[in-house]
Amino acid sequence: MTHEHHLQAWQESQELAEAMQPLIGRLYRQQGIEITVYGRPLQNASTIDILKAHRVVRRHEGQPLAIQHCFPLLKALCELAPSAAEIDLGKLAVGYWRDHSDESGIVDYLAAKLAPALGQGALPAPTDVVLYGFGRIGRLLARLLIERTGAANALRLRAIVVRGGREGDLEKRASLLRRDSVHGSFNGSIEVDLERSAIIANGTFIQVIYAKQPSDIDYTAYGIDRALIVDNTGVWRDELGLSEHLKARGAAKVLLTAPGKGEMKNVVFGVNHDVITPQDNIISAASCTTNAITPVLKVMQDRYGIRHGHVETVHSYTNDQNLIDNYHSGERRGRSAVLNMVMTSTGAAKAVAKALPELKGKLTGNAIRVPTPNVSLAIINLSLEQGTDRESLNAYLQQASLSSSLHRQIDFSASTELVSSDMVGSRFAGIVDSQATIAEEDHCVLYVWYDNEFGYSCQVVRVMEKMAGVIRQDLPA
Repeated sequence: MTHEHHLQAWQESQELAEAMQPLIGRLYRQQGIEITVYGRPLQNASTIDILKAHRVVRRHEGQPLAIQHCFPLLKALCELAPSAAEIDLGKLAVGYWRDHSDESGIVDYLAAKLAPALGQGALPAPTDVVLYGFGRIGRLLARLLIERTGAANALRLRAIVVRGGREGDLEKRASLLRRDSVHGSFNGSIEVDLERSAIIANGTFIQVIYAKQPSDIDYTAYGIDRALIVDNTGVWRDELGLSEHLKARGAAKVLLTAPGKGEMKNVVFGVNHDVITPQDNIISAASCTTNAITPVLKVMQDRYGIRHGHVETVHSYTNDQNLIDNYHSGERRGRSAVLNMVMTSTGAAKAVAKALPELKGKLTGNAIRVPTPNVSLAIINLSLEQGTDRESLNAYLQQASLSSSLHRQIDFSASTELVSSDMVGSRFAGIVDSQATIAEEDHCVLYVWYDNEFGYSCQVVRVMEKMAGVIRQDLPA
């Protein structure tokens, strides 16, 4: 191809990506349909991101997916008007064009593949959400909830609760939502309503409530009722402490974004989210590390069986460490986080057993905090019941990332140039670095990257939807 041909092909693809954007937005806002391409979400994606998502298909199919093959299927989707589903447009397109040479059979093909999402009737009323605490996870959850605005939105962010209330506090909170040193600028517009003590983000009115204790709040005074309270503070970790939230008028359920203590259900979405029942009022979404490693451990247990193993996490420093040497109640954590690698403990290996009981007593774990602000790496050293080799193991993990029930949790990379900053903003719980895989007979070492902030927040939102009673079809099956 000549230079002109390359440029023309690019411009044609770019124009189609631009034409896809309003269709994708309309499907989400009106029908509750989330469009992906081999797991890459297209909602609110730029034209370049849409094109890059199509190129990811090469990793699984050996060649990229032409956007020209996806566009007619997307138009037909809008005409069929499915509802309440996550639809992988890439998988549909690859499947269709494998057996067809023109567009004449698209509608019938989609009607058959998407039958469970057709004719479902009205979508359920949205659930009010309150973010109790507005730190790293709280602000990322706010971004994720705000990007899901529309008539079909199942979770509606209504308020945040923080301590303080000093002069200038509201503007500071808004500024921290607007600008993030790791995740970049907020995608949209943010205003501050001083008179009503609120932040308005992309049209979402977020009441800012100042309170010292959960039980002091009357949410109904703000028009909030039967709310799901997402506790991001980590102050209360057991059911007794978290039950204080349920004493507030207008509160119905509580989700903890940290490992729960005692008999509380610790949920890793994709692995054991089916344990959530409508009667459950207090749930934990476990930890970022537990969410990253448990899906991979589950697929390994299912296929090879795990005799025992050790998990070493190389974890970015967190807000509970000191920037410079100073007093800290925790061992070693008083030393400067930005100047040292700091050995510490992790409960993630033991916590896996709460979501995956068959691994109880089989795993040990440790952690090293390192001077990076985000993205961590789990090194999983396993002794297996069945032998394997590197090529077979990677092929299995790649297939699990594409077509297993955990395809939203597990990503797979074949890049030889992958580094931690490449995973910032990943919506997967963990990313298998296949180039680092070691496997020989009954022993293997897996390297799993994870955005310990954003990837974890995506898992939390999935648990929130489950607690709110959202049933979203995953198509094509």
